[in-house]
Amino acid sequence: MNQISKEIKRALITGVTGGGGSYLAEHIAEFHPEVEIHGISRWHSTSSLRNLKNISQKLILHECDLNDLSAIFTIVKEVRPDAIFHMASYANVRASFVTPLAVIQNNIMSTANLFEAIRMANIDPITQLCSTSEVYGLVDPKFVPIKEDTPLQPVSPYAVSKATQDFLGWSYFKNYNMKIIRTRMFAYLNPRRADLFASSFARQIVRIELGLQEELLHGNLDSVRTLIDVRDAMEAYWLAVLKCQPGETYNIGGTTIMPVGKFLECLIDKAKVPIRTRLDPRLLRPSDVTLQIPSVEKFVKVTGWRPKYSFAESLENLLNYWRENVSKEQNEKMI
Repeated sequence: MNQISKEIKRALITGVTGGGGSYLAEHIAEFHPEVEIHGISRWHSTSSLRNLKNISQKLILHECDLNDLSAIFTIVKEVRPDAIFHMASYANVRASFVTPLAVIQNNIMSTANLFEAIRMANIDPITQLCSTSEVYGLVDPKFVPIKEDTPLQPVSPYAVSKATQDFLGWSYFKNYNMKIIRTRMFAYLNPRRADLFASSFARQIVRIELGLQEELLHGNLDSVRTLIDVRDAMEAYWLAVLKCQPGETYNIGGTTIMPVGKFLECLIDKAKVPIRTRLDPRLLRPSDVTLQIPSVEKFVKVTGWRPKYSFAESLENLLNYWRENVSKEQNEKMI
């Protein structure tokens, strides 16, 4: 394969106000200050000020709903980015069982609109389509560690929408010669996404420490996950745009493998007070993805990427974030 090499002067991040998008913007601002960073946020997003506070002066923010083709076309044509990171999605797996049509409609059509806008604007950026390990679904143990050619068997409406995004990426690469790279991210520790099990656990532990909650509620603790720090994940996304081959798919994930229950034990060991836990049936999914161990050999071979943050550092970062932010939440309520 011929490696793509392209100078990135302007980058556009969809979903920039979200947990992953905001960390990616911070990574680019810190390590690649020469890059002009543009971000797309839904006009009714409420998280922009909070997640972007560290880089608000280094980011050009565009308010736009990706379900509005004319709006995204206007922005893409104006910005003319060299690289696009497509991170915008409704990403709550459990919630997708409750509102499947909204998740499917949003995630699929927003991606189709973005690709059409790029095509209509007659620009030629490298586009990274940020997918997820959820597309592999309930993997037969014989396919573990999971490689990129493992059959896709998505079980949640969210996973179905992401698998469709994946296929759209392949279709637009194949038919319109668009430089689309598909990455499938495995579980990461992202403090800014409260819907992830790790962040939910950390937030509840802090609330118990402050006397705001009596017990920690959890769902399935038997699922096995491979964990990575969100900051390492965002560096991987940047390297993907620089070094990966359009038309290809790449798994990205860490090296720390453990059941969700073991992760919870690690967090509880760092709690300042005893923590009582209880299974909440409402947190169980109709179908759960229980074995997510990736092979990242393909991605590492092309990029040379390796995680920099240890599991212990990620745990500390997660708890410190929630200790700071839960306290802020309480202070704001008291004012």
